[in-house]
Amino acid sequence: MTACIVGWAHTPFGRLVDDTVESLIVRVAAGALADAGVAPSEIDEILLGHFNAGFSAQDFTAALVLQTAPELRFKPATRVENACATGSAAVHQGLKAIAAGSARIVLVIGVEQMTATPAAEIGRNLLKASYVREEADIEGGFAGIFGKIAALYFQRWGDQSDALARIAAKNHRNGVGNPYAQMRKDLGYEFCRNESEKNPYVAGPLKRTDCALVSDGAAALVLADVETALKLGKAVAFRASAHVQDFLPMAKRDILKFEGCSQAWHQALAAAGIRLGELSFVETHDCFTIAELIEYEAMGLVPEGQGAHAIAEGWTEKDGRLPVNPSGGLKAKGHPIGATGVSMHALAAMQLTESAGDIQVKDARLGGLFNMGGAAVANYVSILERIK
Repeated sequence: MTACIVGWAHTPFGRLVDDTVESLIVRVAAGALADAGVAPSEIDEILLGHFNAGFSAQDFTAALVLQTAPELRFKPATRVENACATGSAAVHQGLKAIAAGSARIVLVIGVEQMTATPAAEIGRNLLKASYVREEADIEGGFAGIFGKIAALYFQRWGDQSDALARIAAKNHRNGVGNPYAQMRKDLGYEFCRNESEKNPYVAGPLKRTDCALVSDGAAALVLADVETALKLGKAVAFRASAHVQDFLPMAKRDILKFEGCSQAWHQALAAAGIRLGELSFVETHDCFTIAELIEYEAMGLVPEGQGAHAIAEGWTEKDGRLPVNPSGGLKAKGHPIGATGVSMHALAAMQLTESAGDIQVKDARLGGLFNMGGAAVANYVSILERIK
């Protein structure tokens, strides 16, 4: 335990036409500092998670954080990127700075603005997180990649359309209570299960309701060493964290096992000295419903090939044995790439400080989160616990 979350801020996710990358950054940076009760002059390091890949004309964005307050001028600021796990990569880099003793208080921001980009270009930008040499021609963009994964999973373990629809319905139901979610509508199991004009197939067996939304948004955290955190208003400690990187080409892996995800969970749980069942909730990376299904297996909730059992039995519902994505997940909340991992940490901290409102999990004491980049290539797990 080397660091704590002591403050946070979060914009709504969605089509934010009146914002820019810069305005989103400034808004959440100022909000997180105010929430933590930390002056800009006290920040030792700034880390910005921003994937971009062509979404924003403005690249080289780390210094935009300095627009928040004059006192941030001359502070070290670095942009961090690791595909869809960019936000968590920035958070974990902040943990390393504190653990190394080079920083006492760190400001971490995650941001992305995607919706101003034409749909075809969005697809091309996201495919840059695949192994372009072999995978760029897969039809359907990144949805096509996960559509291929879903089709292979169905071939190995049978048709899982019911399970995917249950996951989508669960996450949309949970998202109704999340004020930051892009889609706050309970779509219901039947709508998610059946193909329709409003829910067509997108790629392979994946329908529109199986795919996370293209979004704009930002989130920010203030991290502090434990001694400093205990002097502030609240402290949510990192009981453990783990980062595991796997091969980029899907051809070099059994893509249905998400082995990097499994390794990251194993390392983090071992470091925390707990079992998965001791967690009060998990926020996991449901960029597509098939990803959440496989992640049930990779985290050790169920054996390989039995992910459907967890959702069919209600284990991952908000009142189940291990609530998964009480926030609504990426499925309902949206997935602004650089902001996603920071958002997960902020929402987990809200749960643990009992400030999560309508998405609050009862008696939340320990929270886990998994954020991945690419198809289980960059894998980040954090285990959080409130200590003040």
